[in-house]
Amino acid sequence: MAALTPISRKPFWLVALITGGFGAFFGLFFGTANGSGALGVALGAGLMIALAFVYITLIRNERTGRGMTFVAGGVLGFVGGGLPLAVIGGLLGAVAGWLIYWAYEGRYRSYIAPYLTWYQVLWHFGFRVICGIIFIFLITPILVVLPLSFNAQNFFTFTPEMLRFDPAGYSLKHYQDFFSNNEWQRSFKNSLIIAPIATVISVSLGTLAAIGLSQSHVPGRRAIMAIMISPMIVPLIISATGMFFFYSQIGNWMEGTLGLDKNLVGYIKVILAHAVLGIPFVIITVTATLVGFDRSLTRAAANMGADPVTTFFRVQMPLILPGVISGGLFAFITSFDEVVVVLFVGSASQKTLPWQMFTGLREQISPTILAVATILVVISIALLTTLELLRRRSERLRGMSPS
Repeated sequence: MAALTPISRKPFWLVALITGGFGAFFGLFFGTANGSGALGVALGAGLMIALAFVYITLIRNERTGRGMTFVAGGVLGFVGGGLPLAVIGGLLGAVAGWLIYWAYEGRYRSYIAPYLTWYQVLWHFGFRVICGIIFIFLITPILVVLPLSFNAQNFFTFTPEMLRFDPAGYSLKHYQDFFSNNEWQRSFKNSLIIAPIATVISVSLGTLAAIGLSQSHVPGRRAIMAIMISPMIVPLIISATGMFFFYSQIGNWMEGTLGLDKNLVGYIKVILAHAVLGIPFVIITVTATLVGFDRSLTRAAANMGADPVTTFFRVQMPLILPGVISGGLFAFITSFDEVVVVLFVGSASQKTLPWQMFTGLREQISPTILAVATILVVISIALLTTLELLRRRSERLRGMSPS
């Protein structure tokens, strides 16, 4: 373990640069909300630089300075917007007070390599700041949708009661509408029927394709791989148009020649179309897992008398199972969230949950959409957590050596 770099107090211009950037970033949000982003940037940067100067030159006690900033931020937030802004202001004040002393005392060098130059240190923390900004940019829309789904009114905005944290401003009526409305429930059941079956087909065909394409003796495997993953690359509207003409002919044949029910044929067409969209995800994840697969294991199984099917299920599948499940989860999410292809291929009987949400936004704006969006976010978080656990398990299995 490397020794910690000794810290030393830094010049004020560096402290002003760091703290001023922090103040300018958050000042941009508050300034934009009040009609002038430039003014917010200037005031935020100036306030932080002034605080840094006062704390460094006048207030020697760090605990006192940070406590004052926390209290001041909470009071200003409460005056400006009540309890919610008081909480936000207090948190920002606490972070601001910590940041001033963190920069002044040079604590940012405490847990990094001592031989790093100043521009390497700048990139070390600048990269993390950039990642944090991107994360905030991506997560903010979700953070807005979640509380709005509990709005007691039929609005897409925060009501005064919600901003005051008044219990009367919150309600579960939009969730109740989702679980009691026949249209929403029918579309939800359609999604639960279509997505799992399409996922099974995608996993079965995608896994076999990945195993076949991983063999070095397969001729033209790069070209075949490019064709197999093309549904991910081609614009979805083009794929949907092609699927419309292709599956309409298949549907006519199944109805006219085989005599199948029109509703059943509609489900078959949508399932097959979603399976086509999910296969590339399975191929990519399984192929990535097969990169670290030890081929000597299958040869050893063959030498012991195991046939190819037994070798696949007893030796190969347990080791590539994390990649297979990961691809299946991606295929499930793709089918569950897809709306363009089902609009072209399906009919009203196969209306899925995303289709119902699209219809609700276009024809009748209902806050129930926010409740549905929240449910989908929770499902996505659960699936992504599963993917992360599988990724870690896959890494552990790749590090195993044959005994």
